[in-house]
Amino acid sequence: MKKYLNGYFEKEVEIINKIHETQSEKIVEAAHVMAEAISSGHLVHVFGSAHSAIPAMEIFPRYGSFVGEKGAFHPLLNPRLLWWNVVGTGAVKDLLWLERQKGYIANYLDEQDLKSGDVLLVFSHGGVNAAPVEAAIYAKDHGLKVVAVTSMENQLLVGKQQPQTPKLLDIADIVIDNCVPLEDALVPLDGKVEKVGPGSTIAIITITQFIVVQMAGELNEKGVKLNIFVSPNVKEIPLTHNQDVFKQYTKIINDHTNGR
Repeated sequence: MKKYLNGYFEKEVEIINKIHETQSEKIVEAAHVMAEAISSGHLVHVFGSAHSAIPAMEIFPRYGSFVGEKGAFHPLLNPRLLWWNVVGTGAVKDLLWLERQKGYIANYLDEQDLKSGDVLLVFSHGGVNAAPVEAAIYAKDHGLKVVAVTSMENQLLVGKQQPQTPKLLDIADIVIDNCVPLEDALVPLDGKVEKVGPGSTIAIITITQFIVVQMAGELNEKGVKLNIFVSPNVKEIPLTHNQDVFKQYTKIINDHTNGR
């Protein structure tokens, strides 16, 4: 009775291997662009809505992630584009409606202080909803480089079926394929057309951490001081360490806001 568990495991391993085999160069390129931004005192803004917001929560603060000397990751988490309920206030139905509404996201980003020289890392499996697409357009209009993580199967299908629909593929400077099928779910059930077991969550978290470790290695080799967020289980690190990391992060965000 392990066939479903094994089936999902095999599909996820296949996706992760495909990401490593086919997207490594794009990931290294993206990590370099972001490392250059952080070493130069800029921010790497990270955006997604619904489940695609998970990487923004994963990238920082997270054990093993870091703050630079002058720059840092900046998660863009809009509560209206998340859900914490199935029905009622904060429910998924409202979120799914809002992330497709044109014009909303610019109002939010106007308050996030995106500046020329920064980078926007945007996640969207479909790559066509208004929230991620308009976030990418907004960033480009404000002089940021844009890195998109999306399903190329989705992008190519929409390109054929709706050639006039704006897509992340057409906007971003670097596009990383999450290598997940357009339907996202991976495991078939007997007698069912619908599959179960989404693939994109593990894929985008893998890509996120590929980027983080590649950036950290590059910055470290350049001699950039990294303020690494560390588990308190590491006995060699004082318990005050992470408070110092947060202080450095706060200074960077304040300096960025005040133009220093």
